[in-house]
Amino acid sequence: MSAPSSTFLRMVGTAFQRDIWQQLQRVGWGEYVSYGELGLAAGRPGSGRAVGGAVGANPIPIIVGCHRVLASNNKITGYSGGNGIPTKVWLLDHESIGHL
Repeated sequence: MSAPSSTFLRMVGTAFQRDIWQQLQRVGWGEYVSYGELGLAAGRPGSGRAVGGAVGANPIPIIVGCHRVLASNNKITGYSGGNGIPTKVWLLDHESIGHL
């Protein structure tokens, strides 16, 4: 009998996207971060708009919780998973994350 194979997910993207996704994985259940804060944590201050593009390109949004990213004023600006914004609202509410 052979040993079981290990399964893993590989996130393929640009170096910038991978930097953002790595920081995004540090945002835990019930926590949130702004696009600007995420860019700053990745060493890319002032790149909020580009961070939004990287977050939107997340290939596994339910595992790497990109629903936890809000605008600096806690507003929802978009979501690419599921049914879009209604899905993001549901996920944020499920985690008791306040939003506008």
